[in-house]
Amino acid sequence: MDRRVAVTGLGVISSIGNNVESFWNSLKEGVCGIDFIEEFPTEDLPVKIGGKVRGFDPFEYGMDKAFVRKQDLFTVYGMAAAWQAMNDSGLSATGEGANIDGRRLGVYVSSGIGGFSTIYNEVCKMHDDPSGRWISPNFIPTMIGNIAGGQIAIRYGAKGPCIDIVTACASSTNSIGEAYRAIRHGYADAIISGGTDHCTIPIGIAGFSACRALTRDEDPKHACLPFNADRAGFVMADGAAILILEEYEHAVARGAHIYAEMVGYGNTCDAYHATAPRPDGSTQAQCISDALAEAGFDESKDSVYINAHGTGTKLNDSAETLAYKIAFGDYAYKCHISSTKSMHGHMFGATGAAEAIATILALKEGIVPPTINLDNPDPECDLDYTANVAKKAKLSLGLSDSFGFGGHDSCIAFRPTDI
Repeated sequence: MDRRVAVTGLGVISSIGNNVESFWNSLKEGVCGIDFIEEFPTEDLPVKIGGKVRGFDPFEYGMDKAFVRKQDLFTVYGMAAAWQAMNDSGLSATGEGANIDGRRLGVYVSSGIGGFSTIYNEVCKMHDDPSGRWISPNFIPTMIGNIAGGQIAIRYGAKGPCIDIVTACASSTNSIGEAYRAIRHGYADAIISGGTDHCTIPIGIAGFSACRALTRDEDPKHACLPFNADRAGFVMADGAAILILEEYEHAVARGAHIYAEMVGYGNTCDAYHATAPRPDGSTQAQCISDALAEAGFDESKDSVYINAHGTGTKLNDSAETLAYKIAFGDYAYKCHISSTKSMHGHMFGATGAAEAIATILALKEGIVPPTINLDNPDPECDLDYTANVAKKAKLSLGLSDSFGFGGHDSCIAFRPTDI
């Protein structure tokens, strides 16, 4: 028998806030976290802006100096978001207050790239001295993409399934979806799920610029332009986002606060191109349709919010609009849709989880966050993309979709609860 899945904890580190409250308030108010990069010289780089995490103190999130010193920043961000989410949920697998068997607690925390800064720094050492004598003994266990999930599991005594999915920009959406399935089918009672990335570094900017993915716009507050006719690429960003998914009855039995119920998941592949989305939107539509079917979507009763992938690239936004029209038919024009990337930027492996949190809070509060900078809508993107200002709406179903390099398509669905 399939089990129900609740969301009982949230945590986020982002360019618009280093906790859930500030993140959500920024989204509602249309605050843009994209700015000029100050952390390293950019005069020789083709792009000088990004959604950098600012005002972040790892010691506010239960970490000590020894841990922080040995970790890449993607792991530190992930741990900070997990600390928030676990404290928020009240779950514990260790000590006198344990309320879940550690063997039934899992971790599905993705990273699109892993320890990018660590790789960059150690390769520079190797270039200077090919003998490798100066390579850190911590190089491998610091840079591998699964280490954030592994460190989170160690900290919280999570001895259940630990799978860290890498599907580029869809990574954390897939991780949340697969965690949902693991709980639904009885393989775990709760899973710490989401993603983390720190990619806005010189080689990251150079690499994504070389494949013509990034905007060259020099105005940071009007550079990320999802569904805008003037869009010219996405804006890189960093951060982490974590959700605690928990078997519904387990959550109710311990008196947990439930933010929402997760009710659907779709997962497909474009099988088309390494970086470009399938232009007709058909495979993207299929993953959305699969999530809708599992969620029991009823167009005569439901009011839908969609947190779009909405990167601000020419190809993605047009194909995504077509996907909604295929999946929903005429109802697509009734959907409330927005791209919060317009405010926090593209967080790669963390972005799907951050947008899932935005979706859940939109359902909970009945507020649709805006797509800022939508001052010149593309006629091909003619759906309700909630231009510039948040709207109030009574919502009964929320979707968050993500489409990654390699053709990875994913969509997750939530419904509000009153618990």
